[in-house]
Amino acid sequence: MTQSLPAAPGDVTVVVASRNRRADLLTSLPRHEAPVVLVDNGSTDGTVDAVRAAHPEVTVLPLERNVGAAARTLGAARAGTPFVAFADDDSWWAPGDLARAVEIMRAHPRLAVLNARILVGPEARLDPVCAEMARSPLPADDLPGPALLGFVACAALVRREAFEEVGGFDAIVRFPGEEERLALDLATAGWRMAYVDEVTIHHHPSPRRDDPGRRQAGIWRSRLLTAAMRLPAADLAAVLAGAVRSGRAGRTGLLRALPDVPAALRHRRPIPPRVRADLRLLAGEAA
Repeated sequence: MTQSLPAAPGDVTVVVASRNRRADLLTSLPRHEAPVVLVDNGSTDGTVDAVRAAHPEVTVLPLERNVGAAARTLGAARAGTPFVAFADDDSWWAPGDLARAVEIMRAHPRLAVLNARILVGPEARLDPVCAEMARSPLPADDLPGPALLGFVACAALVRREAFEEVGGFDAIVRFPGEEERLALDLATAGWRMAYVDEVTIHHHPSPRRDDPGRRQAGIWRSRLLTAAMRLPAADLAAVLAGAVRSGRAGRTGLLRALPDVPAALRHRRPIPPRVRADLRLLAGEAA
């Protein structure tokens, strides 16, 4: 199989977290233009052996169990490079764009996360979340694009210093919806995030994805645990009420969150007023 060329600078690593997506990985791994660390979340489909055989240049970290998004934190630590590009097993940076994104990050030393434009499927449809990010009302100041208070992990280049300063992805929230807690902590620590339309991620969603109802319940679980960890009491109550009102997905997410609430509360550090004001601005509320 043809191997990718190392077009990106040597101070960036692509970190991929995956579980039971062997076929997707064997297709996407050759597309990465930087060294790759694959963290395998306890796959049972032979992923580890298949990747080691087909791509001996990839660093593989096999885990005994599924730790969710925290696998990316382990991958970033193993990478050891100043910048880490996250990708899923079904996403990859457009040719040359990872190197371009690194140069943008170098030019903006307080930029912790660069979120690329996401094109979906062979038809390269713009992901609707990109239009939402492009309309962000947050002050951009000298950022290379609209300011964010969240991001999409499979399309993000992160500054490892900032990522590790706030603990990376954690074992409480896990996946999906893991980005919110990390984004809140980065903003609290004074780091910035931006959407940069001039660099692109291709995302070809795997056919082996969770059904939409299960995924939505997972997002509600993460939202509730993040709220317990970081939001003021009034906002936490609003998220709880929203979960109950949202129907089956929200109530299922609430039930799935309950076992992890004690751990979330042990790590509770409410965001400062300035970050809460940005959240309310994004929600269209008065500050």
